[in-house]
Amino acid sequence: MAYTLPLSFPVFDGNESLYIQQAINSGHLATYGEFINKFENKLARLTKSHQAVALNSGTSALHLALLLLGVGPGDEVICQSFTFCASANPIVYLGGNPIFVDSEEETWNMSPELLEDAVLSRIALGKKPKAIIVVHLFGMPAKMREILEIAEKYSIPLLEDAAEAVGSTYRDTNCGTFGKIGIFSFNGNKIITTGGGGALISNDVSVLEKAKYLSSQAREELPYYQHLEIGYNYRMNNLAASIGLAQLEKLNGWVSKRRLINERYRILFEDFPGIKFQPELEGSNSNYWLTTILIEEKETGFSNDKLRIMLFKKGIESRFLWKPLHLQPVYHGVPFYGGKIAEKLFLKGLCLPSSVNLTFDDQRIIAEIIEKELSKIS
Repeated sequence: MAYTLPLSFPVFDGNESLYIQQAINSGHLATYGEFINKFENKLARLTKSHQAVALNSGTSALHLALLLLGVGPGDEVICQSFTFCASANPIVYLGGNPIFVDSEEETWNMSPELLEDAVLSRIALGKKPKAIIVVHLFGMPAKMREILEIAEKYSIPLLEDAAEAVGSTYRDTNCGTFGKIGIFSFNGNKIITTGGGGALISNDVSVLEKAKYLSSQAREELPYYQHLEIGYNYRMNNLAASIGLAQLEKLNGWVSKRRLINERYRILFEDFPGIKFQPELEGSNSNYWLTTILIEEKETGFSNDKLRIMLFKKGIESRFLWKPLHLQPVYHGVPFYGGKIAEKLFLKGLCLPSSVNLTFDDQRIIAEIIEKELSKIS
């Protein structure tokens, strides 16, 4: 179905066409060309990281990051449960074992208390985790101060899955730059896009050099093809990077627009009983990639699924929040530390249209649909 109001739709109103044509004219369309370097440099400057490595997806970035952290067969990696499967699947690619941790209610991200419980439990079993993966869901920064303290206390490297958090900050520092390695996604529905793409960032030069090497099929610098290690075809192509560069030029403005969209939703819904928004803690600045709400059915008279269907019938796209990974059939039996927070968020939550070109009138239409349904029980 072609939605009248899609959930998160890319907007190309800058230099995208110009840069694409320049990339085509250069003859460099694959994993070599000036736009790859320009994109990496621009991303590094915006995030204030040492450097970035442009890759073909966020999942590729996660896979490489875990490989660079030394994760291998039998190793355990702690990952928050309330996230997209791509946060955990690369652990399994490498023969590792994910250990899932529940969320906390203040940001919906990994609970620091439960994280420490999980670390202590695994150490007691003689299975000290090889890494910790924290995710900034829907652009909302996790409780990084507490999580970093735990990672440092037990000397476990932290990997930041900032796939959804390009442009988000925590205490004036960019998400993705706190851990040993950070990753971003530039998929078609993200706040900025390269069509499909991702990036790995770090302040460790050796990590960056190794990432570039492995992502380019581990080809040696020789006049013929020689490989000393198994590599991967993970580099971003020049055409995608040309789109990404144009998108990065508008990142700060688009973060402001997504934050404005979230603010307008809050104003429109402020008198609606039973509807709550994802909290933003003091010191955090979410890019609000997606505006998300929780629906208390006893107060509203409708569930998240009923609202989703109502919006669908009007050509408005919405989406459930992530189904926790510890509840996914593919991860049945994987150790989980926590209670029902992530599950509750999934059962009550919904993502609303959040594209940067969403108008106030568009949002008012959504509010009127909800208000009409609420009036049935008043």
